Amino acid sequence: MLTQEQNELLTRVGQDTPMGDYLRRYWHPVAGVSEFADKPVKPVRLFGEDLVLYKDLSGQFGLIERQCPHRRADLAYGMVEEKGLRCNYHGWCFDHSGACTQQPFEDVARGGKGGRGSVKAKAYPVEVKAGMLWAYMGPQPAPLVPDWAPFGWENGFSQVVISQVPCNWLQCQENSIDPVHFEWMHENWGMRLQGHHGEYSPRHLKLDFDEFDYGFVYRRIKEDTDENHENWTIGRVFLWPNAFFLTEHFEWRVPIDDENTLSVTWKFTRVPREQEPYVQEHIPTWHGPVFDEQGNWITSHVMNQDFLAWAGQGRITDRTRENLGLSDKGIVMVRRRFFDELERVSNGQEPKGLIRDPAANTGVDLPMMTLGMMRDGVTKAQILADPRLRMLFTTYVFQAGQPDDVKAQFEAAMGLEATSFESFSLRAALDNRKSA
Repeated sequence: MLTQEQNELLTRVGQDTPMGDYLRRYWHPVAGVSEFADKPVKPVRLFGEDLVLYKDLSGQFGLIERQCPHRRADLAYGMVEEKGLRCNYHGWCFDHSGACTQQPFEDVARGGKGGRGSVKAKAYPVEVKAGMLWAYMGPQPAPLVPDWAPFGWENGFSQVVISQVPCNWLQCQENSIDPVHFEWMHENWGMRLQGHHGEYSPRHLKLDFDEFDYGFVYRRIKEDTDENHENWTIGRVFLWPNAFFLTEHFEWRVPIDDENTLSVTWKFTRVPREQEPYVQEHIPTWHGPVFDEQGNWITSHVMNQDFLAWAGQGRITDRTRENLGLSDKGIVMVRRRFFDELERVSNGQEPKGLIRDPAANTGVDLPMMTLGMMRDGVTKAQILADPRLRMLFTTYVFQAGQPDDVKAQFEAAMGLEATSFESFSLRAALDNRKSA
């Protein structure tokens, strides 16, 4: 159980807070590259700051403060130029570094000797990786954007899914080190949601948690597995400081502010062997809804169920009222590590897991379950014979709302007819006895 002071320390992410300062020392995915194909300017809110993300006519991305430094007009309605973003109010132009490159009337009235050099918009670096735009909002020099091994995999279809969850980032992230919720929320409750009232799913019997360079691993044994299963020998990854990794997908929980979180998923699906070689022309990005048309929580898909659980704790959960059990050992370990890390940074030391050496940032490996299937692939016959594989290769199990055009792209890549998610048993889809 945390004290109120400890809870506030871990959850507050403003620029002048210890946790806000800490998390800003990492790169965060904040948008998809494909979002800028038709509309070059996107307003975003990150770590309590209102910003605009834009792509200028030269292809350069920029992330600058939303209000123009001149008269505070909204740059979300600005015009992209060859190099920079121009305010639609008086025409002042700012490049990706925040430098003011033009002040049209001032330049004329002062004979080209205007005050441009003294005006600067707050700006943050942006990089492109794996079809996503990454932002760095911390002190220089910035570390490298991690080049995780799956980002370089071939013969696969990737997609980026973004949602806004109305709660603090930490209660989202703590889900990444909580194995037992899977049994109850996604298997047992998931079956109830589908109208099935049979036996409960196999119970968890044994848990273990380990720390490594880039985070933590949780390992588990259920009634239908033993110590030879990859759930125990390899496990699933709490990726430091605010992500989850399971072989073919990443999930990041990026703070929008203290009470809202940007959920960003990168999902890779290797095409069947019959479809190889396959080269994806571009990685689509889509925004997954959290509520249905009546304003109710969507609970049909895996991550939508997680969203409900996270936000159900309140905008910022009151950890002074918790009663932790043995299954929460990983959560306790992570919280202690965060406290240790905040102390380290306050003493001028490097945060956990940063990568600065380019030679060490090529195809960085993480603990990966089902790596054999990702490396060797599967045939269409194998997919169609296995209910779990058939779901993974013909629909999107993780979130509701996949657009029709993305479904069509995915179907064409897989060479298999798309299937309705509702036609599957969720328990069969999540059954960890299967190979995938």
